[in-house]
Amino acid sequence: MFSYEIIQSLNSLELSLYEYIMTNSKKVIYMRIRELADEAHVSTTTILRFCKKLNCEGFSEFKVKFKMYIEENNTKKVSDDISETINFLKNIEESDLDKRLDKLCDLVRSTNTIVFIGIGSSGILCKYAARYFSAIGKFSFHIDDPFFPKNFKAYGESLVIALSVSGETPTTIENVMRFKEEGYSVASITNSENCTIAKISDLNVPYYVQPVKVNYSDITTQLPVLYMIERIGKKLYNQYIIE
Repeated sequence: MFSYEIIQSLNSLELSLYEYIMTNSKKVIYMRIRELADEAHVSTTTILRFCKKLNCEGFSEFKVKFKMYIEENNTKKVSDDISETINFLKNIEESDLDKRLDKLCDLVRSTNTIVFIGIGSSGILCKYAARYFSAIGKFSFHIDDPFFPKNFKAYGESLVIALSVSGETPTTIENVMRFKEEGYSVASITNSENCTIAKISDLNVPYYVQPVKVNYSDITTQLPVLYMIERIGKKLYNQYIIE
């Protein structure tokens, strides 16, 4: 229902509405359009335009389809369908996402030091990314400790790359802000561009896949992030060879 192409077509107000709907899914299916407009702080026109982009004639049809979507995703078993990931990989070339990756690659290439920031599963990918980039000749290190000291001083031209699925992890936000105060450029890779980390970044690369949670654990696929890390690393290596 919410493919990457559809999410990419949403403007900032529609993205805000999308985030509210996904956060309050159980409540939204019982709301009137005016109630949703008031709660999400958007106009009814924005809601109707949002519905049209999701191929719904109106809000009533959207609620029916959204209820079915919720029921399909609330099964006890976690779906092992990889079609969403395959679709992501198929559509990345020549897309806005591909252009943002090229910009991120240029930022990485033009700086001396890369700092990857993230915790949890994103922290694990930070460690992998730092090792991967270092292997191709770009000095990189990672911070996956939520209690990393914030009384540091930064020296030299450097780039922070924040990894976060939600883009709302408080400790990651705090560290990003501290680096920004020290003059670092900041890029981020998040599941949505309508999140705090994306908004405070100089460049954001969103990938938009269906969030998956088991109890309190987030098991959203990290394959898009892994793809981006390796794609940038290989592009950098090829550029170094040419030079």
